[in-house]
Amino acid sequence: MAIAAAMVAVGASFGAIAVSYGLPLWLPFLMSTAVFAGGAQFLAVGLIAAGNPVAAVLGGLLLNARHLPFGLAVSDTIGPRWRDRLVGSHLMTDETVAFTLAEPDPAGRRRTYWLIGLTLFTFWNVGTAVGVLLGGATGDPATLGLDAAFPAGLIALITPSLRDRETRLVALTGAGVAVVLTPVLPAGLPVMCALLGLLALFLPRRASGQQASRPTSPTAEPSRPVEPC
Repeated sequence: MAIAAAMVAVGASFGAIAVSYGLPLWLPFLMSTAVFAGGAQFLAVGLIAAGNPVAAVLGGLLLNARHLPFGLAVSDTIGPRWRDRLVGSHLMTDETVAFTLAEPDPAGRRRTYWLIGLTLFTFWNVGTAVGVLLGGATGDPATLGLDAAFPAGLIALITPSLRDRETRLVALTGAGVAVVLTPVLPAGLPVMCALLGLLALFLPRRASGQQASRPTSPTAEPSRPVEPC
């Protein structure tokens, strides 16, 4: 419920910001329905209002490039039919994928994906409508602390998966990269760079492989004394 409430609040903030930029009322509705990507939508309305729609498209593609590994992770869950894949890929969000992968049962994963995806899609569009209709009266969700619901929910979902050392190493490395780059990169890019945490898997293996392949010096046999004839 906290994530759903945050979805409404952030969606309302998006709708209000889009209207405050002087964009037509139909545009935020169209974006929330056809794009359904919070970070990309916030970036796009600012660039469109500034008269740079091409940069808005390119920025959205860059921010949503993280959906490529997400899609690989849940491709079997969505279903084999093209209709399911098209609709399922549109409903893909960080929260939907996290909730889905937290389910151990394959059937439960499929139900979770569609339930969470459709629920968040609905709440996001409801929030957008509220923001467009009420304008600046919606305020900033950060003042209510609702913006913290998304990262808090994701942390709670991934914590049970941090059982082995390699998984913890990747998660902590990726989190560290994202935290360091957040002050210097646009929103969304630090999350992409967090994928560099996967490199932490290969460094120990490479080091151990080099150590294993290092030639060992043969042990010299003790010389035998020469016996006199």
